[in-house]
Amino acid sequence: MAVKNLSGALKQKLIQQSLQRKLKQAEQTEGDGLLGFVSKPRQGSPRFDQHPGYKQLQILRQGAERLGVADPFFRVHDGVAGATTQIGGRSYINYASYNYLGFSGHPEVNQAAKDAVERYGTSVSASRPVSGERPIHQALEAELAAAYGVDAAVAFVSGHATNVTTLGYLLGSRDLILHDELIHNSSLVGAQLSGARRIAFAHNDCAALERILEEQRNNFERVLIVVEGLYSMDGDFPDLPRLIEIKRRHSAWLMVDEAHSFGVLGQHGMGIREHFGIDGRDVDIWMGTLSKVMSGCGGYIAGEQALCDMLRHFAPGFLYSVGMPAQVAAPALAALQLLKREPERVTRLQQISAYFLQQARSAGFDTGPSVGVAVIPIITGSSLNAARLSDRLFQRGINVQPILHPAVPEKSARLRFFLSCEHTRQQVDQTLAILREETAQLA
Repeated sequence: MAVKNLSGALKQKLIQQSLQRKLKQAEQTEGDGLLGFVSKPRQGSPRFDQHPGYKQLQILRQGAERLGVADPFFRVHDGVAGATTQIGGRSYINYASYNYLGFSGHPEVNQAAKDAVERYGTSVSASRPVSGERPIHQALEAELAAAYGVDAAVAFVSGHATNVTTLGYLLGSRDLILHDELIHNSSLVGAQLSGARRIAFAHNDCAALERILEEQRNNFERVLIVVEGLYSMDGDFPDLPRLIEIKRRHSAWLMVDEAHSFGVLGQHGMGIREHFGIDGRDVDIWMGTLSKVMSGCGGYIAGEQALCDMLRHFAPGFLYSVGMPAQVAAPALAALQLLKREPERVTRLQQISAYFLQQARSAGFDTGPSVGVAVIPIITGSSLNAARLSDRLFQRGINVQPILHPAVPEKSARLRFFLSCEHTRQQVDQTLAILREETAQLA
């Protein structure tokens, strides 16, 4: 039977199956994944359009075109992206930005950036150890250390590079890194760079972590456990008190990536530490980013003085990178100060997130293990459904990104909603009503 004579649903299923077979073939030719190496060295084409990664991208683009799904990525926003945004001159309810507390675009935050540019220029023009150190760097790091109740902090120009260079420097071939299976790519790359043995444990499964430690701890010099404070795909968090107890008993370090949890969890937004009421010194390495609540760009490590001193002097991502521009550090500091002055923003974020989660579950949507704070997935069951729903919602004035295979397992493909304290119940109700209508059309 010709494909053109098939029913619409069956045709789409056949196209999707064909695309998945092609993607599998493209992935097999890649060998070790993104680097494009093959198991047996052989001469290949020097053309980039013959690279396996580009071939895989072309397959995805062709599939989207055949299915009539517009590319949801690299949409150009006309201004500040918060609870709403402007794209192509049209206003959208926006669930695709990390502006959780509305600080990006806040007058005080903007003014801090302007003042910093006037005083320090657009670049500090050197690595910080050489001649790039500025008072604003020290002020930001002191404020971060105070927020965690620890000795010191060190700010990096890239959030991703913060994990890569920290893990890559601290651990070596005689060490072990144990990480949650859903840990961020930056920690995986850092672990690979370090040369340490790496073992993943089941998501948020402390018992599985402990079994690995009981079997493996004595085989390694140093052991680092890496988890996230709030997982950006599922919107859930680990049992931090139990992790602290485990790491102490097994003489391991514990690192918590607070990219999405700082400013979001806890009564005053001080993160998972405040949520559980623990002392900041009970965790060995705190990591976070400046691009979410703090409305800048970059990352940081907070902890004891010895840790931060080592990273300042030896971590390649700090030592050999230009210092953070003052107009990035200054607004991050201003946002951090606003967070402490206006904890009601955290309360509003937690309330609207809980409302979204409750209404979504009541409507029968699969929200996975999300606890309903800032990050809420709606599982669609397939990448095709996620892409089509994202496109249809966009056409109706709602901007939400699909998360597709291989970023998540195919059956776990989803729409990922980032909430802001500036979202309203009316916007949530409108969004879920449209989502119900469009989901029914796919059935």
